[in-house]
Amino acid sequence: MEPPAQSRRVTIVDVARHAQVSTTAVSKVLRNAYGASPAMREKVQRSIAELGYRPYAAARGLRGQTYTIGVMLPDIRNPFFPDIVDGVTDWFKDTDYQVLLGPGCNGEEAEARVTEAMIDRGMDGLILVAPVSPRSHLEHLANLVPTVVVGRHGHSPRYDTVVDDDLAGASLIVDHLADLGHRRIAHIEHLETDPTRLAEMPNTLRTEGYRRAMSARGLADETDVVSTSYTQEGGYLGAQQLLARERRPTAIFAGADFVAMGVLEALAEAKLSVPQDISLTGYDNTSFAALRSISLTSVDQAGHAIGGNAARLLLDRITDRARPTVQVKLSPTLIVRNSTAPAPR
Repeated sequence: MEPPAQSRRVTIVDVARHAQVSTTAVSKVLRNAYGASPAMREKVQRSIAELGYRPYAAARGLRGQTYTIGVMLPDIRNPFFPDIVDGVTDWFKDTDYQVLLGPGCNGEEAEARVTEAMIDRGMDGLILVAPVSPRSHLEHLANLVPTVVVGRHGHSPRYDTVVDDDLAGASLIVDHLADLGHRRIAHIEHLETDPTRLAEMPNTLRTEGYRRAMSARGLADETDVVSTSYTQEGGYLGAQQLLARERRPTAIFAGADFVAMGVLEALAEAKLSVPQDISLTGYDNTSFAALRSISLTSVDQAGHAIGGNAARLLLDRITDRARPTVQVKLSPTLIVRNSTAPAPR
């Protein structure tokens, strides 16, 4: 049969006519249901491909699933988050699920708007990356739809979590710099005041890991923390504060590669060289860190693996809402590049 004119959206009726089968048969193939023979499946799938048929997500939602997954990102400019998204999409690529992204904009109200919109559109599950919302709100979401939270260290009976061992990652950096002879090792952290987030967010654990490692290396008196934000501007402002010290640091541990970008800007403005004048490290091992012109020593927290684990846990949760929640904690590694060198004498 000739395909219908493409002036309107192709329907299941069009597919049935083209394949010369019933609409019930097409529905069985779309739902992968019992009762459709291999020959019928091939016939229907060929018609679907030739006609370019796309099922209505809303109609699928009325039958219980839309096969869409919502991923909330706090900051779409941070070069680390695409690694997580790649891990999520790679996990789902051989399934019927489609991954859709929403910006949380690093704020509770914006996060609520995005997550509520995802639920209103019948998404089958949510992956929330480093959300700043209170745990009560996260558990409310998880009661409504299967949810996995990335980057929050707290445990919950409502949602699964995937985290990096941020304490260990910070220690890797301090140990590396101390082994190079650095004593004045400063840290730029993300300012946090909320009590729950102070206990759960990666930035606070990295700071705690830095403090513990400095103490373990006998450098507690050299501890120097500047609180700004995990942004390029935060790195720039933090570096300016550190460079204004009477005894400026010989090494800076930026809490994220994104922060290190701002540090590099401030150092260049002050006509200081990396690593000849000041060694610099980041955290996340983004593609930015690997650029030859940057060559930033950074902690690799395996963003792709984080995303893959989040997708796996979410699919498990969609399949079985009643199973006990779990937390996957990944072990970081240090990638040493040219931005760190022995301390100046």
